Amino acid sequence: MKRFTIPALLFFCFSAFFTINAAAKTQLTYSNFFPPTHIQSQLAEEWITEVEKRTNGEIAINYFPASTLTQAPQTYDGVVQGIADIGMTVLAYSRGRFPVAAAIDLPLGYASGVQATNIANGVLEKFNPEEFNDTELMFLHAHGPGLLHTRDKAVHTLDDLKGLKIRSTGTSGRLIAALGGSPVGKAMGETYQMLQKGVVDGSVHPVETNKGWKVGEVVHYLTQNFSTAYTTTFAVFMNKKRWDNLTPEQQNTIREINAEFALKHGQAWDESDEEGMEFFKEKGGEVFTQSDAEAKKWADEAASVVDEYIQSVSEKGIDGKAVVDYIKANL
Repeated sequence: MKRFTIPALLFFCFSAFFTINAAAKTQLTYSNFFPPTHIQSQLAEEWITEVEKRTNGEIAINYFPASTLTQAPQTYDGVVQGIADIGMTVLAYSRGRFPVAAAIDLPLGYASGVQATNIANGVLEKFNPEEFNDTELMFLHAHGPGLLHTRDKAVHTLDDLKGLKIRSTGTSGRLIAALGGSPVGKAMGETYQMLQKGVVDGSVHPVETNKGWKVGEVVHYLTQNFSTAYTTTFAVFMNKKRWDNLTPEQQNTIREINAEFALKHGQAWDESDEEGMEFFKEKGGEVFTQSDAEAKKWADEAASVVDEYIQSVSEKGIDGKAVVDYIKANL
């Protein structure tokens, strides 16, 4: 019979303990398209740290920023399929898939990221849309007012905008078309070079983008078209099976963290807007404020985008007007 010395026995016991402990740990992956230097990526890392800390290390999460695990437009499907366990991306990248949440992005006149984020999660809570049922939705967040930036020509009126090629996607693209511009649907990662090379005349984006993506280096004019300011909704979600495999205690802990971080993301968007404005002005950018009369003209033209949304989702049995009315009541 083989005998164990005391040191060997202790080594065996410790090895067994750590093997069991390691096996008990849940290993997850988190995919995000934001670059690691962006505040929204840094907040994702903070969320990971909180999850690991508050679950006492029972959950460990490997982070993949800058689309190193899934590309932004494929992130939602990637999470559904289990390529990534957790993901953050833009809902509008999956066009038509989230008809209720699409109302959040409409050009209804947003004033801040906190406001837009509160409205986004309010829509989620009030309408509980079935469109998210194939994942476990952590929370939504949304950037501050999306405004018009141009390279060589200042835009004061609708006539100034006519014919200009403006980088825009999804709802913002439909807004530009309604206002008389020519939308060019490209992702944010392509915007800098397109503006630099003159492929487009401008872009619609939140002010934070001027610094966060350095776009303020290649645009020179900012039109504060607040009456038609849109937002973009971002979602953090988790693979359904992976979520269901967590203990009820772990799930409750994550829900508590989610509630805290939705607000943090909204606040970060607003802080980033302030930094983006400073960066834009440092680069020589000029800012133009619309008159009330001009702002109303833009809002009147943009109303067709809202009407189009209501009509399109009604064909899917969704009361789009109720969602829009809820958003307007909370602006």
